[in-house]
Order: sequence, then C-alpha cells, then structure tokens
Amino acid sequence: MVTKVTRDRVFFAFEPKLSPAIRVGQGEQVHLETHDCFEGQIQKTQDLVDKLDWNHVNPATGPVYIEGAKPGDILRVDLLKVIIGQQASMVTIPGEGALGDVITEMETAILRVEGDQVVFKDKIRIPIKPMVGVIGVAPESGSVPNGTPGAHGGNLDCTLMSEGNSAYFTVGVEGALFGAGDFHAVMGDGEIVVCGAEIQGELHFSAEVVDRLKGLPTPFVETPDLVATIYSAHTADEAADGAIHRMAQFLTDFVKIPLNDAGMLMSLVGQLKFCQVVDPLKTVRFEFPKSVLAEYGYQLA
Repeated sequence: MVTKVTRDRVFFAFEPKLSPAIRVGQGEQVHLETHDCFEGQIQKTQDLVDKLDWNHVNPATGPVYIEGAKPGDILRVDLLKVIIGQQASMVTIPGEGALGDVITEMETAILRVEGDQVVFKDKIRIPIKPMVGVIGVAPESGSVPNGTPGAHGGNLDCTLMSEGNSAYFTVGVEGALFGAGDFHAVMGDGEIVVCGAEIQGELHFSAEVVDRLKGLPTPFVETPDLVATIYSAHTADEAADGAIHRMAQFLTDFVKIPLNDAGMLMSLVGQLKFCQVVDPLKTVRFEFPKSVLAEYGYQLA
C-alpha cells in the first residue's frame, strides 16, 4: 500500500503539537510531494528575495505519524526515491551566507533541469544529485523552525540524504511526526550562499523502528558504503567536535571497538565534512566506511 501526501500539507516548525497529515504503519510506503524552499515564490530572475514572504520559507510536507513509534525509539527512514522537478532557483543575499560580507547585490538565477543535468546560466552543465535538505521528526518539547538544524534533524542540508540511503532519528513524541522538504537538484557541501539548486519534488520513503539500535547517536545516516554521524552547533568547531565524538560513541558502544583503536581508525579512514555553514547552527558530519565495520563483524541493519 502507498499513501500520498500532497504539497499543500505543510508545516514550518518541528514541534510536538503538530497535527498529523496522515497516519501510516511501519514499513508502509509514503509519497511526499514537496515545495522548494521558497514555497514556489521564485519563478523568474525578476523575483528577488526582498519580495519574499519569509513566513513561507522552508516548508516541510507532513507530518507523518508512524504507528508504534514511541519516544526514545530509533526510527529508520529509508529514502527509496527522490524525484525532482524541471526548474530550480538560486539566490544571493547581501549579508547572508559564507560570502555575505562581500556580496552586495541580490540576484536570482533560474536553472533548468535537462535530463540528468542542471544548466547554470546557459553555460555550465552540472550532473544532478537530488537530495533532501530538511528532514526530521518532532522534538520532545519546544518548537524548532524548519530552517534550523538540530538533534531532531531539520535543516541539516546533508548531501547524503539522497535516494537509496537511510536516515536515523531518535523519536521525541508518539508517532515521531516525520516531515521533509527543501529539495536540491544538486548542492555542494557547505551550501555557501545559503542555497543549492532549490527545487520542488517528491520523496518516496518508508519508516520503521529499529529496537536494537536504541541509543544510536542521531541524526545518523547510512549509505551502501558508509555510515555518518551528524551534529549541529553554533560554531563549526563545536559541530565538528560533536560529530567526531558521536562517531567514537557509535564505534565503541555499538561496534565494540576499543576507544584507542576507534580513534586511530577514525584518523586513518574517517572523513570529517561540512554539511552547511550558513544556517543558525552549523552542521558537520563524520563519515566512516562500512567495510571496516564488516571486519569487526558488525552490520547496522
């Protein structure tokens, strides 16, 4: 059975009081239609950010109530398919992003999607790599705007949130209240000017609780080749420190590698990477190859 949620069912902050758009069973496939991060407000180069309704930025579709998901559970979300539209947009904003101190003019660029490429200003063709920017579950308490990343997920802008991979979150409330949005046709690590190729799309996913992973340091992501811990903080140094320590926690607590060995292996084969450096909190991930986990006889799922 497949359940569809249309892009008119959106929310703008992850919070416990959200009313579910739908309720689904564990393992049931769901199709979420999503807006781009501007909720369709930018369609042409003349549409500049000073005309945006900022109350309608970073919409996420949902939330989806997952039957049987309880606070403290680890929810695995399998990203089965990430479909994107035919037109993306990008903007520059003076004072915003990693280059905001030197950018002085607002600009909007419209990028066509042609086959498996994005066309930048009719000159550069870039292979598409669709990804989900905003993805997560409701926190135990409080309200977190979709544009802010955190322990619950949110605006992680992690390029590993792509088709064929799995995301893991710690459930904060009954039913998890999962949602996603802010797709990019392609984006580089860092998201330097506060955006990738912003585009609407559709996420096909299924979700289920993984009992034996309780205590997993989340957000956490798994690809066919690697696992990664993700951490957000006010500074890049704090975010890097958090991602590193959570990977060490995973390797020692779950894979049962002695701490000294885990640290040496992290230095040998691990990769510390930025997700984004432009949101209210910075987000960093630490990647570790599954081939090494296999040498220790460990499989995540």
